[in-house]
Amino acid sequence: MSIPTEPIGSIPRPRELVEATRANSGASSAELERLYEQALRDTIAEFEATGSPVISDGEQTKPSFVTYPLVGLETLAPDGIAIPFEDGHVRQLPRLTAGPFRYATHADGYLARALAIATVPVKQAVIAPSALSLLYPQEPLVGYSREAFIVDLVREAEADVRRCLDQGAHTVQLDFTEARLSVKLDPSAELLRQLIELNNRVLERFSPAERARIGVHTCPGGDRDSTHSADVPYVELLPSLLGMAAGNLYIQLASERDRRGVLEVIREHARPDQRIFVGVIDPIDPRVETSEEVRDRVLEAAEYIPPGRLGTTDDCGFAPFADDTSTARELAFAKIRARVEGTRIASEQLGV
Repeated sequence: MSIPTEPIGSIPRPRELVEATRANSGASSAELERLYEQALRDTIAEFEATGSPVISDGEQTKPSFVTYPLVGLETLAPDGIAIPFEDGHVRQLPRLTAGPFRYATHADGYLARALAIATVPVKQAVIAPSALSLLYPQEPLVGYSREAFIVDLVREAEADVRRCLDQGAHTVQLDFTEARLSVKLDPSAELLRQLIELNNRVLERFSPAERARIGVHTCPGGDRDSTHSADVPYVELLPSLLGMAAGNLYIQLASERDRRGVLEVIREHARPDQRIFVGVIDPIDPRVETSEEVRDRVLEAAEYIPPGRLGTTDDCGFAPFADDTSTARELAFAKIRARVEGTRIASEQLGV
């Protein structure tokens, strides 16, 4: 397939696994490990059956796309920043209570398990340091300044990405879903500027060849069939985002009302060394897109982005948090098959 296509990351977990991982479920560690292994193997097998040339582990063994580095970290309190979604539900981040900050879990451990099973290339999603910067409280921690925290965070985030590259990840994707939310929280876009600057401090530690295997994902947040910032116009976000020092951008587009307007901004601001993966599948829509719909979305994007710099993806992960049961696994894989087939048809029509 000439136009590359990749997933964003998460796949809905089997209901048995979701129930076993709920707080105080009573499941033993041995039972949980059995369920994790079974879910991982089943997910990779089903992923490969879609024909997807690149897969992920479906984040089957992660607690969430954002909190995996914190598993085992003891210097946290539960009352961190709250993120409200449009349907009324709220996700809350933990709050750091003491330094120094270290990742207790790195993403290359998830990658290694997937690579031991998969027969096609595997990409690895990691959380952007910008998201983890929100763990630091408003009131400075005694003996551990925010500046010291940022130094530690940049080092840990670099290590997370580098370990995945060294492990053999096809690509490493920084999940930067709070980018659009930041404009909602601060319309001046100063917060967005600070978050991008932080992410670039990590990205700039890699060589151009390494950055060609590193990407950044943006979307309005997708959780329980709701979003947290879809009402924020992309035009207030994308010019800055496209200036990031990443070789690949994964941009939510299928669910956007003004796709051509977004594509105009991409054409104007994307760098010639960047590949733009446009979202052609809406994970929140309960209807499975047809391969013809996907084809048409790819052909539309190719009017603005040279086919040699174009890729396709899903708008967001299908279940970024482990307790999300709003989307059926079967639906997710059906949508992925449509993405793969539609991209293939579009590639043939474009002659690339």
